[in-house]
Amino acid sequence: MSSTNDVLHAVRREWTGFRRPGRLIAMATAALAVIALGLLYASGNHASCDGPCPAAPTGPDGSLVHDQFSFMHQGLGRNGGITVRLTSMTGTITYPPPHHDRIVPGLVPWAKAGIIVKDGVRQGSSYAALMVTGGHGVRMQYDYRHDIAGSAGGVPAGSPRWLRLTRSGDTVTGHESADGERWTKVGTARLPGLPATVRIGLFATSPGDLTLRPVGLGGTTEQVRWTQAGGVFDHVGLKGTDTAGGWRSDTVGEANRTDWEKSRQAAGAVEKDGTITVTGSGDIGPSGAEDGARPAERTLGGLALALLVVLVVAVRLATTAYRREATGGAPVTRVELAAKATVVAAVTFVTGLLALGVVMPAGVAVLKGNGIPVIGTSALTGARVVVGTAAALALAAVLALAVGALLRRARAAIPAAVLTIALPYVVTSFPLLADGPSQWLLRVTPAAGFATQQTLVAYPQVVAHYAPSTGYFPLPWWAGVGVLSGYAAILLALALRRLPGSGARRSTPRG
Repeated sequence: MSSTNDVLHAVRREWTGFRRPGRLIAMATAALAVIALGLLYASGNHASCDGPCPAAPTGPDGSLVHDQFSFMHQGLGRNGGITVRLTSMTGTITYPPPHHDRIVPGLVPWAKAGIIVKDGVRQGSSYAALMVTGGHGVRMQYDYRHDIAGSAGGVPAGSPRWLRLTRSGDTVTGHESADGERWTKVGTARLPGLPATVRIGLFATSPGDLTLRPVGLGGTTEQVRWTQAGGVFDHVGLKGTDTAGGWRSDTVGEANRTDWEKSRQAAGAVEKDGTITVTGSGDIGPSGAEDGARPAERTLGGLALALLVVLVVAVRLATTAYRREATGGAPVTRVELAAKATVVAAVTFVTGLLALGVVMPAGVAVLKGNGIPVIGTSALTGARVVVGTAAALALAAVLALAVGALLRRARAAIPAAVLTIALPYVVTSFPLLADGPSQWLLRVTPAAGFATQQTLVAYPQVVAHYAPSTGYFPLPWWAGVGVLSGYAAILLALALRRLPGSGARRSTPRG
C-alpha cells in the first residue's frame, strides 16, 4: 500500500505537470466562457412597456407571484366569515387547437371560482381562498404557494357546492358542503400579520390554456391562450362584516383589456335578485418562467461550452500519460492516476466556483437593471447552485479522466466523454426531443448531475410545461449528483484496478 508521502508527492508532481500554459489557458477559457456568455445573455434582455414597466407583484415572502382576479367584497374584522352556494361555473377558451380559429365554451382545469379573505386589493397581499376549480375539484389555497385538496368534481347541473370561510384572528378555516347542512373541513391557513380589517368576498379567475406545439424530433414549444371563467353565487351569508359599507367590485391586476372582454363579456361582478355573478381571468399563485420571469440559472448559458473544455482537458491529461508509457517511459500507476484525478477535480472545482460566483450575481443584477423580473431564491439556494454546479463540473472531469484512462486514446475517449456527459445535457436544454426521452436522459446519464443548477419549483397548482427544455430536471439536485458521482466512482475504480501499484514506477529503469 502506498504511503501518505507517496500520495502527497504524486499530487505535487501532477499539479506541477498540470500547470502547462495550454491547460491553464484552456481552464481560463472555460471560466471566461461562463462569465461572458452569461453576461451577454443578461445584457441582451430588456423589458419593453408602454411607459415605465410596472413592478412585478411579490407575495408576503418576497417571491414573485401572479395575482389577477375579479373580486366582489366587503370589509371583515378579526372574527367572522362568509358562506355561499356556488350554483354553476362557465368559461371561455379562445382559439384552442386543433383548428385555432374558434372561441369555444369551457373551463381550463385550474379555472377558479369561490370565496376569499385578502389583505386589501393590492397585488401580492396575503390571502386565503376556498374555491371550486375547472378540473381539480374543491381546493383551499393561501399565500400563493400553498394548496390543499378538498372533494373531487366540479359544479354539475342541479348539484351546487356550498363553501364557507371563517376568520379567527390570523387563522382562516375553509369548509365545504353538498347541502349546506353537513360540513367537511378542507383546511386551515395561518396568515401571520393579517391586519384587523381585511376584505372578504367572492372571486373568479382563469389562467391561460396551455397547449404544446410539436417541433424538432418530438420536442414541443408552449402556446398559451387567454381564457375566462365565471361563477354564479347565491345564499350569501356574512358574519362580522362591515355591512354599512356594502359590496364593492374590483379587479385585482389588469382586466378588460382583451377584445373579448371589451366586446362580449367584461370581467367584474354583477348582483341581481340575490344572485351574484363574478367573471374574471388570470390566476392567483406562484409566478415562474411561464409568466416571463427568469430563473437565476438562465445566466449559465456558457456552462455547456465550459463543460466541453473541461472534458477535453481531463481526457488528454490521462491519455498523455499513456503515450509516455507507450514510448518506453514509466508506466502509469494507481497513485499517479489518483493524483491526476485529485488535481483535475480541484482545478475544475475552483475554476467553476470562481466563474459561477461571478456570473450569477452579476447576471441577475443586469437582468433586474434591464427591467426583467427574476425568480427569487434564498441565499442558501444560490450557494447550492454555485457550489453544487462547480462540484458537478469537477465530477464530470474525474469521469472524463477515467474514460481516458480506460480507452487510453484521446481520439476514442474524447467522443465517448462528450457523448455520455455533454451531449445529454445539451440536447435536453432545447425542445428537440420529446419530454419522456429527455427526462430519462437526465435520470440515467451523468448529465443528471447538473440538476444542481435548478432553482425552479414545479407547483402542481400552476399551469406550466414542466420539462427539461424549460429548465425542470426530473431528479432533485442531490439525486442527480448521486448519479454523476456513481458513474465517476465506478469508472475511476475500474481504471485504477487495471493499473499497477506505485512500485512499478520506482522499479522502471530510467533511460
